[in-house]
Amino acid sequence: MSKSKKKIKNHRNNEITKGIFTVLEKEPQKTFNYKQIAAKIGITDASDRNNLIKRLVQLKEKRRIQEEGKGNYKAIASTKTYHNGKVDITGRGNAYILVEGIDDDVFVPFNKLKKAFHKDEVEVYIFPKRKGKKLEGEITKIISRFKTSFVGIVDMQKDFAFVRPTDYRMYTDIFIPKDKLSTAKDGDKVIVEIKEWPDNADSPFGSIIQVLGKPGEHDTEIHSILAEYGLPHEFPVEVEMFANKMDTSIKEEEIAKRRDMRDSLTFTIDPKDAKDFDDALSFTVLENGNYEIGIHIADVSHYLTPDTILDDEAYNRATSVYLVDRVVPMLPEVLSNNACSLRPNEEKYTFSAVFELDTNAKIKKEWFGRTVIESNERFSYEEAQYIIETHDGNISKEISIRDEAYTVDDEVVQATLTLDRLAKIMRSERMKEGAISFDKVEVRFNLNENNEPEGVYFKESKDANKLIEEFMLLANRRVAQFIGKQKPEKTFVYRVHPEPDEDKLMALNGIISRFGHKLNFKDKKSISSSLNQLLEDVKGKKEQNLVDTLAIRSMNKAIYTVDNIGHYGLAFDYYTHFTSPIRRYPDIMVHRLLQHYLDGGNSAKAATYEEKCKHSSNMEGLAANAERDSIKYMQIKFMEDHKDREFVGVISGVTEWGLYVEIIENKCEGMIRIRDIKDDYYTFDEKEYAIVGQKTNKTYQLGDEVIVMVKSTDLVKRHLDFSLLGKKN
Repeated sequence: MSKSKKKIKNHRNNEITKGIFTVLEKEPQKTFNYKQIAAKIGITDASDRNNLIKRLVQLKEKRRIQEEGKGNYKAIASTKTYHNGKVDITGRGNAYILVEGIDDDVFVPFNKLKKAFHKDEVEVYIFPKRKGKKLEGEITKIISRFKTSFVGIVDMQKDFAFVRPTDYRMYTDIFIPKDKLSTAKDGDKVIVEIKEWPDNADSPFGSIIQVLGKPGEHDTEIHSILAEYGLPHEFPVEVEMFANKMDTSIKEEEIAKRRDMRDSLTFTIDPKDAKDFDDALSFTVLENGNYEIGIHIADVSHYLTPDTILDDEAYNRATSVYLVDRVVPMLPEVLSNNACSLRPNEEKYTFSAVFELDTNAKIKKEWFGRTVIESNERFSYEEAQYIIETHDGNISKEISIRDEAYTVDDEVVQATLTLDRLAKIMRSERMKEGAISFDKVEVRFNLNENNEPEGVYFKESKDANKLIEEFMLLANRRVAQFIGKQKPEKTFVYRVHPEPDEDKLMALNGIISRFGHKLNFKDKKSISSSLNQLLEDVKGKKEQNLVDTLAIRSMNKAIYTVDNIGHYGLAFDYYTHFTSPIRRYPDIMVHRLLQHYLDGGNSAKAATYEEKCKHSSNMEGLAANAERDSIKYMQIKFMEDHKDREFVGVISGVTEWGLYVEIIENKCEGMIRIRDIKDDYYTFDEKEYAIVGQKTNKTYQLGDEVIVMVKSTDLVKRHLDFSLLGKKN
């Protein structure tokens, strides 16, 4: 069985397992055969029926269900059940335990948490279920802590201190003995490490391991965001020293081992404020009229040797972190901004995917391997876009958006225009195959030298961005396909994206129907096509950002894994990440494996790489959360200076405690608390995504336009509260 089929089967097995327990536990006194269970959970094809039969046998052997008579199964009768699960603390201090194989999360009240924290792995005892009631339980054992260090504020006493964690899900303060205070002062924001929680103590005991600064100060808050997710903001001294001692010079003996492409026309296209350039394109017109196009990626793996402190640090970080005011790089500057940055007029080692394409963007030949290049030119996206938009038959173009105007060579302009035409053909083909075009508006801030926000702008993806995107997608897809189709199969790192959950899509459909849109559920391609149509239809409308966000949330998350199931969003059967090794550790793994197989090496150990993939996926998620928090922080900072203004916003969320409103002109989101709306007593209508006034029957519903003013801002807690002035007429 191929790894692709195996991954799909494993995913279905999880769904089948949940279905089995749902059927058996709903009527615990009855027995069911596989046909009855299949009918109840909607299994119709032979493959899923076979999986169901096998899973029933496995669950019986593990004594999780019992068999009465051949082929008849029932739930195991028990007054006590113990399961392992993950803790999800709510804002009110209670928790839900997420247990694999159980559909409903297990509710645990605060007094039965037994000192468990958010995301800890625990053993939970589940009480016998009462009819019409949710599952309830109590935690009986903490198996492992998710984390033991927290960010908080020092509350100094005479001979000791407490640290009050800033994470609302951390429900207890932390006791700090006098000799564990480090240099902390009253009111400082710090990182505290929990050392123990004695049985007879109300609070855990800890020690302060880092003083971040005074709450509200810019660097303090940014470093706090990183610390909350366990992300570093600087390199250890020994790692910097190791990197700075590396020989990064270009050597003739190394060039001799590589394909020499220094004579090919080569250039980079990056954001105008980019400091590292990890990819370049080369372009040559061949005698047969086809094009040789090289996608050249910085050869980080040439410098990053396994089992060194530099490689260990890069692996631990797994990704660069892009915060609102800075980049926290995965690699030290000597590599990210120097040796591995494809700066113009400098020879650089690269790992390349070289394609021969015809005039219709069809691949005629492909080659993968190590190269040496020399970039001729560095373009910003704005400059490349200027060439694309202003082409009028005159090939030579004067670029006037730099500080000094200069003329671009005819050859470079022609290459840019041809690459743009080919990219548009490839993008069109992807869309026809069912790819989904998520071009969500990204909020960016104009910051002054003190990191104060002076304005908001929106990052748009134009033709120049999409040109680069298509050729990076081409390299990623073809590298994955090159290894993935080899026989016998070889372990490789894939970037996969499972198909969306139908329940989430149905929920999305319910929300967008309020704006006059709908999805087509006829088949996989119909869903993709209608999603694309939805994203196109909302462009420029008040609900665009809301719908874009909800559509993205309805998708499953893309992850790294050795088990290939394809990439749903891109409509690719094979996909990996090859093109950004400066900022993503999985790309380094891909480079190493690719070279290993090009050299004729045997398949690598799948378990080893799967563990690395899980780590990389987890770190990517933490980095994304930190980025969102930093943007939220800057939005609040921006709105602090606009407290006297009225804004038009769209209701972007409705909960039992309030309305979330996103301001149309700057995308800043804040909350209107229900208790602050004084003209009536409002209750939450979950089905209608609305709050309703009991006396007036006035409703505020998801998607409504309202007028708001800033009520309060809290940079430390990252809260933005609005006052509701009324609906927009």
